[in-house]
Amino acid sequence: MRDRENNDNNQLTSGRLLARNTIFNLIGQGAPIIVAIFTIPILIKELGTDRFGVLTLAWIIVGYFSLFDLGISRALTKLVAEKLGAGRQHELHAIIWTSMFLMMILGLIMALVVSMLSPLLVQKILKIPDALQQETLNSFYLLAISIPVVISTAGLRGILEAYQCFGFINAIRIPMGILTFLGPLAVLPFSQSLFPVVAVLAAGRAIAWAVNLLFCFHIMPSLRNNISLKKEIIKPLFYVGGWMTISNIIGTLMVYLDRFLIGALVSVSAVAYYATPFEVVTKLLIIPGAFVGVLFPAFSTSFAQDPNRTALIFRRGVKYVFLALFPIILITITFAYEGLNLWLGSEFAQHSTNVLQWLAVGVLFNCLAIIPFALIQGVGRPDLTAKLHMIELPCYLITLWLLLLSRGIEGAAIAWFVRAAVDSFSLFGIAYMLLPAIPGIISQMTFIIGGVLVFTGLASLTIGLTMKGLFILITLSAFALVTWLRFLTPEERALIKEHIKG
Repeated sequence: MRDRENNDNNQLTSGRLLARNTIFNLIGQGAPIIVAIFTIPILIKELGTDRFGVLTLAWIIVGYFSLFDLGISRALTKLVAEKLGAGRQHELHAIIWTSMFLMMILGLIMALVVSMLSPLLVQKILKIPDALQQETLNSFYLLAISIPVVISTAGLRGILEAYQCFGFINAIRIPMGILTFLGPLAVLPFSQSLFPVVAVLAAGRAIAWAVNLLFCFHIMPSLRNNISLKKEIIKPLFYVGGWMTISNIIGTLMVYLDRFLIGALVSVSAVAYYATPFEVVTKLLIIPGAFVGVLFPAFSTSFAQDPNRTALIFRRGVKYVFLALFPIILITITFAYEGLNLWLGSEFAQHSTNVLQWLAVGVLFNCLAIIPFALIQGVGRPDLTAKLHMIELPCYLITLWLLLLSRGIEGAAIAWFVRAAVDSFSLFGIAYMLLPAIPGIISQMTFIIGGVLVFTGLASLTIGLTMKGLFILITLSAFALVTWLRFLTPEERALIKEHIKG
């Protein structure tokens, strides 16, 4: 019996399964972005700027209110994966139903808060034209009603993540993501009012909730009949979830606070020169995000059974993220001016080139840091990431303030890069303390950081377009050779050869 449980748990962390699920996540997160590129211009034209502005607020509420579950959905994923790894599936029913009950309560509280604040938001705080205020208010009330559904859906998705059912998850995520943009478009021939547009979004989330629940019943048939609540589960849920929430809030502040300080200390136009390259280059976070969605439950499952397996998964995650992103970052830095000039014009390129280059290097370190971040939280120490971010926040704010005053928006980009690099190195150090089975991780990270700084520094030099092309060709050719000979294992090389021949 124990051998069978171990085999099932090994299957939940097998390399092929994790690779397949990562691809599912990339498709699930990328498909809606492609749809958005084509639909947003139409929505702006048909709805008008004011209505579209309100619609973007609705997207934020629908898409991000799951963050207000106080980290319970993430804690649920961690606990379910941990129990699966330990072969204690009989404890899952109480954990799942207690978590879902807490999330529904939190959702109802948030719905009440949003309903009470909606008149103030619409009529006083947000500058919404008088003609749109009533339909906006009705739309906000409808969104408030949908909040419990949005929050509890995150919990259901967390259960599926623990079971590595990312095929199911993305079978829901892709149509729901597309519906976010095509739904409002489908309403336009019949009405330009916000209320039916928001109603389509809310209905889509309700359908997603029901389908997620059915999938959970499919993988755990006993869940529908074995409903149980245990108060002793509440404390570990809030402990793990609470620290995760603190870390997420501080992390979000460090990511977005620079725009507000630029507007206050420099100018609003400087915000545009900074925010545009920032929004472009940070889209690369989709890549490690796809990995982490899969690796987080895998860390929890494997750590409960075999820490050496956890170390193997960790090393592969770091390696694949670095190999996927370094060529993209290097090309972005090398052709930053040419790309911005072609896309937005020479004036924009003149102001934003250095910003884009510094941010690109910072994003690379930020992407690498996501892997140890997930490991630390996945093995049950989210307090460490939260405490690290509490230390980083004041240091970052001081650095950002001083560099903004001395070097403008380029200084803000440098501060963001420094924070990302320090954060990355610190998280790898913590990961090593928790999991000594990761051999030489500090020396490896030092080598990677040194190499990245050298090559990205060379890429930022002001040289002609032909020389830039030669630099990229030579550097990436050497990178491919080193990757093949040193980074990839014999098994990985054999697998690539097999796919090429196939």
